[in-house]
Amino acid sequence: MTTTLIKNAAWVVAWDAGAGRHVYLNDADVAFTDGTLTHVGPSFIGTADRTIDGRGRMVMPGLVNIHAHPSSEPMSKGFMDEVGSAGLYMSSLYEYMPLFRPDPEGVKACVLVALSELLLSGVTTVADLSMAHDGWLDILGESGIRACVAPMYRSARWYTSNGHEVRYEWNEAAGREAFDNALRLIDLARQHPSGRLFGMVCPAQIDTCSAELLNDSIAVARERNVPFQLHAAQSVVEFQEITRRHGKTPIQWLEQLGVLGPSTIIGHGIFLDHHSWVHWPTRRDLDLLADTGTSVAHCPTVFQRRGITLQSAGAYLRRGINLGLGTDTYPHNLLEEIRSAAYLSRTTAGDVGDIRTTDLFNAATLGGAKALGRDDIGRLAPGMRADLAIVDVTLPAMRPLRDPIRSLVYAAAERAVRDVFVDGLQVVDNGRVTTLDYPAAAEALEEAQRRAESRVPGIDYAGRTHLEVSPLTFDRA
Repeated sequence: MTTTLIKNAAWVVAWDAGAGRHVYLNDADVAFTDGTLTHVGPSFIGTADRTIDGRGRMVMPGLVNIHAHPSSEPMSKGFMDEVGSAGLYMSSLYEYMPLFRPDPEGVKACVLVALSELLLSGVTTVADLSMAHDGWLDILGESGIRACVAPMYRSARWYTSNGHEVRYEWNEAAGREAFDNALRLIDLARQHPSGRLFGMVCPAQIDTCSAELLNDSIAVARERNVPFQLHAAQSVVEFQEITRRHGKTPIQWLEQLGVLGPSTIIGHGIFLDHHSWVHWPTRRDLDLLADTGTSVAHCPTVFQRRGITLQSAGAYLRRGINLGLGTDTYPHNLLEEIRSAAYLSRTTAGDVGDIRTTDLFNAATLGGAKALGRDDIGRLAPGMRADLAIVDVTLPAMRPLRDPIRSLVYAAAERAVRDVFVDGLQVVDNGRVTTLDYPAAAEALEEAQRRAESRVPGIDYAGRTHLEVSPLTFDRA
């Protein structure tokens, strides 16, 4: 039993159980024994094995990221920043994303880079939505992060052969086999010796999964009492495909199937029936999500690159929908997602009061914890897991210091995160990841990206080179 004390922290984002909200404390102590918080408040009385000077520091709950793709997205840096298919409503899913997939060595480098970025930005829990890959669980365990393992599977793959039409190649047997393998991985995650892994049932996309696979998936998620997540309402192409097949919006079809509910997370949930791009006559989707207790994983950065946004995140919250945040793409930096979510929602709503920093910090902590079915993370209070981040409030980018969370979100971001603990174990020390070799992983990822470039002409339907698909900002002289 080892007790760590953070003494005289200048600021603490603490949990007020009576009010049911985060509050600021000044000149307070935070103590934890092994992986459990034992004291949050003034004047800790007791013996500590390690004392950390909290002067000039803010202690806050670790952030909860409910939607990320660590095994692939870091590979796309520099490729996918400015591409989208004009013939497919600006989405990059169908024409571009399949071109830049990592090889097995590259997958490992992707994961190590993503996990490093997450930890450095104060994320202590991540939902890892990936296709199964070698060493997955052990890498997560070694990183020290708390991870919800979500092996994706599907009944069909999508493709385009012209950049303006999406087709589907179905293989129900392969989808069923991948589903069975995913359930085995979820069991292994729960049994992992790190004690920090748990599972999620995750059929990949609403348009690539049969009704039977979705029905069986939600049934087993409820039977095992684990969360369920599905990409849905993420593109106009998908919206139109589902309405063509079923005469209903994606959300309304999921409601018909019985998929919506308190354990369900909709990945993205942008193109609901009220969205101006879809011109659908009903206005039921927000109510269906709220009334069933379904959560939405909001990931603004990957869409804003293509001029796409969830129109008014504040409207989702006002309707009573539980909102969590995810990175989805590079960089895996949830602080930047909070900032983007604030700016985009206010812009599309035309109202600075549409959503507040309070709402989005809550989404990145409390909302994420609720979506993942966890009542022991996302807040600093005795009895909670010791998942926390320590921020340097003396950093010039944090000053002038009036409101430290605003300074962190809108100015300093991950540069001010100095130390991170997960389950009481330190995984970031003075701005350096202690559990992973981030520089070596970044170098390996760059080598994997060069290998991927040579494969692009053989994958692209038009035989284009990577420079034709995604030209550099400036031509080489």
